[in-house]
Parts: sequence; C-alpha cells; structure tokens
Amino acid sequence: MTDDETFMARAIALSEHTALVESAGGAFGAVIVRDGAVIGEGANRVVAENDPTWHAEMAAIRDACRKEGSFKLPGATLYTSAEPCPMCMAAAYWAGISRIFYASTNEDALRHGNFDDSMIYEEVRKPADQRKIPIRQIMRAEAIEVWKRYEAKADRVPY
Repeated sequence: MTDDETFMARAIALSEHTALVESAGGAFGAVIVRDGAVIGEGANRVVAENDPTWHAEMAAIRDACRKEGSFKLPGATLYTSAEPCPMCMAAAYWAGISRIFYASTNEDALRHGNFDDSMIYEEVRKPADQRKIPIRQIMRAEAIEVWKRYEAKADRVPY
C-alpha cells in the first residue's frame, strides 16, 4: 500500500465509523497530511451536531488549522472519502491546501447515500437574482465604512 493509499484508508475508516458506528452523519471522512504526517482529521457529524456545515473536510481543516496555529495549510494534502462538495472545496482553497485526493465520486454519494450537490453547483452558476434563495443588497455604504476602517487597521492580519 502506498502512503497515499494509507492516508485514504484512514479517511475511509473515519467515514465508516461516523456513518455506521456512531450514526453521526453521512459516510464522509477526511485526513490532512503534510510532510508525511497527519495534521488533521475529521468526520461528518451533520446529524449528531445539527450543523449542516459539519462536513468531514471542514472538520479536518479546522482540526489541522487549530493544531498548526494557522489559518493556512500550504503544502498540505487533503484525503477525503468522497469528492468534496462546493463548500468543502471552497474551504480547501481558503486554507491553501496544495492537493486533494478523493475516493468516491459525487455520483456514488448520490446513488448510495442520496447526497445530491448538483443543485448547489447549478445555483452558484446563476446570476444572483435568478437563484432559489433570494439575495439582494442593502446598506452598502454603511458596510463600506467598516471596510475602510478595517483597511486602515494597523494590526490587521491579511489573508
């Protein structure tokens, strides 16, 4: 077994435990590795925590960032038991993840678990005024005033 397969096997084991032993959420597990060492792990706990954002990848990123003391994970690899959803892909980009390996596809998750991300992919491609969730802008000037003060803040941490 290669190192990549070893780390993926751990992600799959996490998915099995959370879904079939704990019944905490769907069959999703994730591991983050840098320089050959696991720096973060996570499993889906959407049901147990009543939190729709508690995906395995999000939990693994939070775990790794907390342990590393940084909100960036350059050089890190994400191993996930299933193809990441749009939210988790965005989080991987924000965290600076360098590579992603996944086991099952979005189609597999739909076929065997009834997890369907296709609507989200379709929605984000639409102009804001055509999405299912209404979105409109209000109080822009007031928000910009806060942005201006933030821009001038001497101890601001850029990211």
